[in-house]
Amino acid sequence: MKIRLFAIGLILLAATGIQAQGPRVVYSEPEKDDTRRTNFEILGKLGNEFLIYKNNRSSHTIGVYDNDMKLLQNVNLDFMPDKMINMDYIAYPDRVMLFYQYQKRRVVYCDYVVVGENGRLLTQPATLDTTEINFSSNNKIYTVVNSDDKQKIMLFKVNSSDPRKFILTSFLYNARLEQITRNRSEIPMQERNEYFSDFHLSNSGELVVAKFSRAGSNSDFIAGVTMMIKYPDSLGFSTQDVNIGKQILDNLLMKIDNNNNRVLISSFYSKQKRGNMEGVYIVDWDKAANKKIMDTAIFFSDELRVLAKGNDANKKTAFNDFFIKNILTRKDGGFVIISEALYTTSRYSNFNRWDYMGWGNPWMSPLNYGYWSPMYSPYGMPWNRYGWNNNTQNRYFAENVLVLSFDRTGKMEWSNVITKSQYDDESDNLVSYGNMNTGGEVHFLFNTFERRTFVLTDQSLDATGKITRYPTFKNLDKGYEFMPRFAKQVSARQILIPCLYRNYLCFSRVDF
Repeated sequence: MKIRLFAIGLILLAATGIQAQGPRVVYSEPEKDDTRRTNFEILGKLGNEFLIYKNNRSSHTIGVYDNDMKLLQNVNLDFMPDKMINMDYIAYPDRVMLFYQYQKRRVVYCDYVVVGENGRLLTQPATLDTTEINFSSNNKIYTVVNSDDKQKIMLFKVNSSDPRKFILTSFLYNARLEQITRNRSEIPMQERNEYFSDFHLSNSGELVVAKFSRAGSNSDFIAGVTMMIKYPDSLGFSTQDVNIGKQILDNLLMKIDNNNNRVLISSFYSKQKRGNMEGVYIVDWDKAANKKIMDTAIFFSDELRVLAKGNDANKKTAFNDFFIKNILTRKDGGFVIISEALYTTSRYSNFNRWDYMGWGNPWMSPLNYGYWSPMYSPYGMPWNRYGWNNNTQNRYFAENVLVLSFDRTGKMEWSNVITKSQYDDESDNLVSYGNMNTGGEVHFLFNTFERRTFVLTDQSLDATGKITRYPTFKNLDKGYEFMPRFAKQVSARQILIPCLYRNYLCFSRVDF
């Protein structure tokens, strides 16, 4: 009996030792063609393989990696054009849909192809739509959005040649890319001071967007908001004024709550033009009736300002660097708003949020050149997606992450802060954070600067707002620099994080 208990004790100690080591990290070998200038997308996990799209100049490939991150093969996508305008993808458990745009002479094409395990093509490349234009375009014309359950897909384009009347052409598909509807909708516009938020598609197939107007000489605050919903069986949009009251709003962020058939809108607000951020404004919108259920403006207390920026910060300006990045919904109707402090400085000037809103606004209204596609930056700033900015005169900062939790009525339940301080002079790709959802908690993965090197750090947040600060990853190989903001969760306990090793691009698999 004693021998048996002793054996059980050894097993428990071994398990404890394994747990103490933290998450397991496995790296891929750097490939000679994959450098820091390589464009990439982590497509996901199919079976026991990981698929990663890579673009080096005119070469387009899908790298197929096994569970040990060994490269099994590079599948050459030789059907893709040498110069591609844009690529989007939607990943399913058994396939990945690739949508790509390119121009030949005066025609822009939007094609698609379906990829399966081993990177093999399940369909031949096919064209979804074409658009004739009178200029050479480097900007995408088509936008692809999908519902949260990925059972609805919409492709749309906007013709803005008439500044007072935009034409939106939309194609609604099911998960097998079988067309459900095709519509042409007219959107009245007022001069050049009207803009769009990001576009969303509900599980029921409604296209949801907010149109807002900016006022002031620098167009740096929102004066009015209109909710626009296009239902699958309607030709045009149903529009309703949101009536935001006296709040002066920052940029809008929306989230469709499919479980409760509503749309949530959030924005920081101030009391005067170019004023300090005073709090957060929230709108609860009934999607079916297209009307406002409630709205609320929550003023930030001094305690919250100290929590967000620290005791030494100016309380009045504490939230001027924060940008809302995400809204997470719960089945009970509650929701969470996540924001991050982001700013840049240079040798010549320091950029603030009004500079970003004025000239770098990713939601900016299109130029009057015909067709356009709305751009949306999930980082709250006009940072590169995976390009590299070699202008060393700029320093990029990404600091604390503020998490606010609300109940169904919009009453704040709790708040907490993921504390971090990051900056980089070379580019913005090593700062900010990535998320890993393990069910009971959400992990925030980010780099900290220790002894002149970046070290991957993990802090988690549970449903009650409790923060767990895990020990810094100790089993990391030297020389690897992680880019967690481009990470992608590929299974319940696995996440892929791109990283650099001696200026070569590679990828790491982290098991929780």
